[in-house]
Amino acid sequence: MPLVKIFFLSFVSIACFALDTQKKQLAYLASDTSIPYWEIMSKGINAQAKKLGYEVSLYNANNILKNELKNTVDALRSKVDALIISPVSSSSAVTVLKLAQRAQIPVVISDIGADSDEYISYIAADNRQGAYALGQILAKKMHQLQWQDGSVGIIAIPQKRANGKARTAGFLEAMQEAEIQTSGLYQQVDFSYKETYNYAKKLIAEDPKLRALWLQGSDKYKGALDAISDADKEGEILLVCFDAEPEFLEMIPRGELVGAAMQQPFLMGEKAVELVDAHLHNKKVQKKVLIPILPISQENIQSSLPLIKRNVLGLQSN
Repeated sequence: MPLVKIFFLSFVSIACFALDTQKKQLAYLASDTSIPYWEIMSKGINAQAKKLGYEVSLYNANNILKNELKNTVDALRSKVDALIISPVSSSSAVTVLKLAQRAQIPVVISDIGADSDEYISYIAADNRQGAYALGQILAKKMHQLQWQDGSVGIIAIPQKRANGKARTAGFLEAMQEAEIQTSGLYQQVDFSYKETYNYAKKLIAEDPKLRALWLQGSDKYKGALDAISDADKEGEILLVCFDAEPEFLEMIPRGELVGAAMQQPFLMGEKAVELVDAHLHNKKVQKKVLIPILPISQENIQSSLPLIKRNVLGLQSN
C-alpha cells in the first residue's frame, strides 16, 4: 500500500478517534454563585458531569439581567451541547429559552422556573411542600410557647419567581391552619446583609405582636438575628429559614434557629446533568421533576445529617 494512502488512512482514524472521545460541553448559567445555594448546585453539576464525561463552563450573572443575557449569548457562541440554567427570574428565563431554541440547544432548568415551557425538563424543589412543613414546625413551637396570638413577619425572595410564590403560598397555608396571623412581607432585591437587617428591623418596629421572622433564604440569617438582638427581642422573636448553612447544624440543636426547610441543591445539580445526558442519548425525560425539601428541626436533625451534609451542603460527594 502506498505510503501516502497509509498516512491518509491513519490521519482519518486518528481524527475519528478524537471526535469519538471529545467530551461534550455543557454550560451552567447561574443566577448568582456568591449565594451558597447556587455554588453548591454548581458542585453537583460538576460532580455528575465528571462521572458522565462532560465538561462544564460556569457563567455567573451576579443576579443581574444584562449579565444573564450576555452569558447566554457567550455560551451559545461557544457551541455547547446543552445548557443548564438557574435563571435570575422566571420571566428572564423566557429570553434565554428563546435564544437557545433558535440555536437548537437543549435546556434543562434547575430551579427558579420559567414563564415558558421551551425546555426539555424543569427540576424544581417542592417549594410549596417545604414551606408548608416549615410553617408547621414554627406553628408547633409557637403553640408550645403559647405565642399563637403573635404574628409572623416574612422576608421573601422575589415573588415574581415561581419558587417565591410557591414558598409564600405553602407557608401561609400552614399559618392559616394553625390560626396564626402573618404580619408584613418585604421582598429581597440585592440579598445583602444590610437589606435583610433593615427589613427585619422594619418588621419588628411595625408590629408589636411580632413573635417570629421567616427568612426565605439562608445565607444572610445573621442580619435577621442582629436586628432581633438590636431591638432587645432575643428570646422573644423566633427565626426560621429556607435553605441551609453549615452553622445551622449547630444552631438548630441549640434552639437559636427553630428550623429550616432545606433544599437539596447538590442533588438537583446531579439530576440536571442526568436529564441532559438522557436527552442527548435520545431517551425520554420527564418534563418536570420535583425534588423533596427536608423540613429540619431539633426533633430530626441528627437522623438527617447524612442527607444534609451531602445533598444540602455539598460537603460529601459520595
